[in-house]
Amino acid sequence: MSLLAAVALLWRRRFPAPVFLATLPGMYYAYIWIAPMFALYTLAVRRTARPRADKWLLGGAGLLMAAAQFLPYPVSELALADRREAGVNLLDSIVVATTPIAFGLLTRARRELVARLDELTRSRAREDRLLADRVLATERARLAREMHDVVAHQVSLISLQAGAVQISTGDAAAREGARTIRELSVRTLDELRHMVGILRAAGADTEELTPQPRLSDLPRLIELSALDVAFEDGSDPGAERPEAVERAAFRTVQEALTNVRKHAPGAKVLVRVTEEPGELVVEVRNGPADAAVPAPELPGGGHGLVGLRERAQSLGGTLEAGATGEGGFAVRARFPSTDR
Repeated sequence: MSLLAAVALLWRRRFPAPVFLATLPGMYYAYIWIAPMFALYTLAVRRTARPRADKWLLGGAGLLMAAAQFLPYPVSELALADRREAGVNLLDSIVVATTPIAFGLLTRARRELVARLDELTRSRAREDRLLADRVLATERARLAREMHDVVAHQVSLISLQAGAVQISTGDAAAREGARTIRELSVRTLDELRHMVGILRAAGADTEELTPQPRLSDLPRLIELSALDVAFEDGSDPGAERPEAVERAAFRTVQEALTNVRKHAPGAKVLVRVTEEPGELVVEVRNGPADAAVPAPELPGGGHGLVGLRERAQSLGGTLEAGATGEGGFAVRARFPSTDR
C-alpha cells in the first residue's frame, strides 16, 4: 500500500483531488499519512477559475483527512477510548489535516505575490518606456518650434537682404553672388520646412529653451525686420511677468513679421503691446501688400501659427489670427501676466 501511495503521488500535480482520495485509504488502514499530506498540500496550492468551488473542495478534503486520522480501524475501537485519549486524537487529527492546508495556502499566496510583483515590474517598465517616448516627443516638438522661430527667421532675413542687394547693385559679380545667396537661403528654408514637419509629427507640447529673448528685445527685432513697422509699446517696463510669457510674446511678433515678409511685401505693419487687467496683449496688424514690391520666394510649412497657438494655450492664453476687412492680416495673442 505504501508503494501504491508513492506511485500515486507522481500524478498529484495533474490530478490533485483524485490522488488525495487514492492515498487516503492508506492513512486509515495502514497509518501511511505522508502521502495524503503531500496530496492535500498540492490540492491547497492549486488555484482554479472557480475559487468558491476550490474552498469547498479543500474544506471537504481537510475533513476527510481529519476523520481518517481520528477514527481508528476498526471503528468499534472508538467506543473503548476514554475522553482524554479521544481529545488528544482529535487535536492530532486537526493538526495533521490543517498543516498541509496551511503550508499549501502559504505557498499559493507567495506565488501569487511573486506574480503580482513581476506584473508590477513589467507595468513599471512599460510606464518608463512611455515616459521616455513622451520626453523624446516633447524634445522633438521643442526643437521643431525653436528651429522655426529662430533659424527660419534669420534665414528669411538673409534671403531678403540678398534679394535687395541683387536688385540695387550695379556690379554684375555682386549681383550674381547675391542671387546665389538668395537661392541657397530659399533652399535651406525649404529643407528646414521638411525637418520641422517631421519633428512636429513626433511631438506635442513643448518646454522652453534658455536663453531666450524678452519683450525688451522687440525694438531690435523690428529694426532688423526691414519692414515699415509702427511700434506702440503700452507695456509696463517695470512689471514682473513670467519669462515664458515674454518669450511667447516675442515669438508671436517674430512669426507675424516673418509672415508679412512672405505674404504681404511692402505692407505697412502695426505692432502693438498693451496691458489689460491680468493680461498681456500682443497684436500685429498689416495692410495689403504693395504691388510694386516683388514677393520673395520663401517656402513655408504652415507650422508657425500652429506653434504659436499651442504655445499660447499651454500658458493659459489665446491666439487669434485672420484676414482684416482692409485686405490685410491680423494676429492677436493674449497671455496671463501672472503665474497660474
